[in-house]
This record gives sequence, structure tokens and C-alpha cells, in this order.
Amino acid sequence: MSLSALLAATPSPGAGTSLDEAAEQAGNAAGWVEENWSIWLSTGLRIVLIAAVAVMLRIAIRRALTKLIDRMNRSAQAVEGTALGGLLVNAERRRQRSEAIGSVLRSVASFLILGTAALMILGAFQINLAPLLASAGVAGVALGFGARNLVTDFLSGVFMILEDQYGVGDTVDAGVAAGEVIEVGLRVTKLRGDNGEIWYVRNGEVKRIGNLSQGWSTAGVDVTVRPTEDLDKVRAVIDGAAAAMAKEDPWNERLWGPVEILGLDSVLLDSMTVRLTAKTMPGKALGVERELRWRIKRAFDEAGIRMVGGVPAPADAPSAADPTASMAAPSAYASATSPQSLATAPIPPPNLSK
Repeated sequence: MSLSALLAATPSPGAGTSLDEAAEQAGNAAGWVEENWSIWLSTGLRIVLIAAVAVMLRIAIRRALTKLIDRMNRSAQAVEGTALGGLLVNAERRRQRSEAIGSVLRSVASFLILGTAALMILGAFQINLAPLLASAGVAGVALGFGARNLVTDFLSGVFMILEDQYGVGDTVDAGVAAGEVIEVGLRVTKLRGDNGEIWYVRNGEVKRIGNLSQGWSTAGVDVTVRPTEDLDKVRAVIDGAAAAMAKEDPWNERLWGPVEILGLDSVLLDSMTVRLTAKTMPGKALGVERELRWRIKRAFDEAGIRMVGGVPAPADAPSAADPTASMAAPSAYASATSPQSLATAPIPPPNLSK
């Protein structure tokens, strides 16, 4: 064998050293993997288990809430069109209210479940959660102070929806604005006023709510006649007009009770006032009052009963004030014989006839 071949076959000292170091590093890595593979496996399985449980729990809760909302809607639709359904909230309003409540509950459930799962996964990685939770607490306090109005509006909207204080289509008086509700949100409620304007009312600013579309309304009418009219005849004519109105459409549905004559509200020298009242469908009191006045006026004309209006002035009322009382007293210059007038009078011309 030649010398060059022997030199080529003989390994150099540097190459042997690098091979030994690589083998040693590979051995260390294999030992480290062998020592920690069980920890990795248990951590991975724990993370997968946490994620799987969180997803399954979220799906189950959302499905349960959806079924609950569907059941509420079916129960509302079952009574719609019946006598009981007329006294309850209509199906569309119940559906909107239940959908809003379901959306809030689903969002809250998803936030709680996924947030808890995220914290548990970070804990599985041996991450210290104390600084994170402390920072989140400080951020929450700062956000609470900075956005307290927003939080107040949101919480007020949630309770308004849960308590069913009003809904779309109701006529309400919110104190700061009044009108028909066209949209109910968790932060803002939209009202359409009498002139067509739209009011955006923050839920946190509403201190009181007067719902004019729930329960029933009261229609009140005052009829003023001459004091010489026969009260029994007046009562009979009013009862006849009210009974005829209660039998005709659509007043037979809008009147929820008989028209009651409360009696004489006032008796004056030239008039007396008879007060009527009736329980009506919510929001229909004004129309019932107008129709009742119309029918009573026609019935009085047919019966020869004269209606009067206006309240006479009291007998001891003071007479009209003198229109010249507020005028200033005449000046001294207005008198021809006053010293001031004589002093300013022109000098009479001399008498030339003498």
C-alpha cells in the first residue's frame, strides 16, 4: 500500500474530536427527551382534554339555551289569537325578547367557559398566573372607572329586557323622551316621537318608565249641559249612545268595560258637567273619547238637549280696569293757567289802537 493511501485512511485528530462531541450531544438530547417525554405527553393530553371539555360544554349549553328559547316562542304562539293571548304580550314581541335574552346568555356562557379554559391551559404550561390576574384586576378597575356609564347602560338594558318593562311597538314615557319604541338594545333604546323624530335614549339615563301600552287605559269625557236639563233624561241618552257604540266594530274590541257615568263633576249658574269614564284597550283611549263625544252630541241633538261650553266669570269678579289708569298724569305745561305755561307763552302784541 502506498504512503498516500495510508495517510488518507488514517483519521485526523480534529475529525475524531468533532464526531465524539456530536455523539455526546446526541446522547444528551436523547436522554433529555427520554426524561421529559412523559411530562410532555401528560401536558399535551391535559391541554387537549381541557379544550375538548370546554368546546363540548359550550356546545351543550348553547343548545340548551336555544331549545329553551324555542319552547318559550312555541308557548307564546300557542296563546296568540285567543282571549288569553290578547291580555299577554304578542308572539312577535315575546320572540324578540327571548332572542335578546338568549343572545346575552349565550355570550356570557361562552365568555366564562372559554376564559376558564384559557386560564387552565396557561396553568398546564406552568405559567404563573398571579401577575396576569393582578394585571387583569387593575385593568378591570380602570375600565370600570373609565367606562362606568357604558357598564351602567348595559346592565340597565339587560334588566329592562329580563323584566319586560317595554318592547317594540309600545308607547312609553321615559322621562327624558316619550314616543313609540322602535328598537330595544342593550345600551340604547330608540323612540319615535309624535312628530316623527327619533330619540336615542341611553338605558342608564332612564330613571322611570311609563308604559302606555300594557294593561289597560282609561277614557274620560266631560259633557256640559244647561242646568235646567232633566238629569234622568241626560243619563238615559248617554247610556243609549254608549250601548250602541259598544255593539259596533271596532269599538266592541276597544272598549273593555261599560261606559260609566260617575255623576256631576260641577254645577254652575248656567251649566253643569257630567263626567263619564270607560276602560279601553291600551293606547286606544283617545280614539274612544273622540268617538264617544261624537255620538253623545248627535244623541243630544236628536233628544233636544242643549250642550253649553265655557265657564262664566264669578259674580264678584272685579270690573274691567280703567284703560287710562296706567297713563301718566298731565304735565304742568298742559294747563294754560299754570305759571310754567304763562312763562312760556308768547308776548302779546302791543295795542296800537290807543
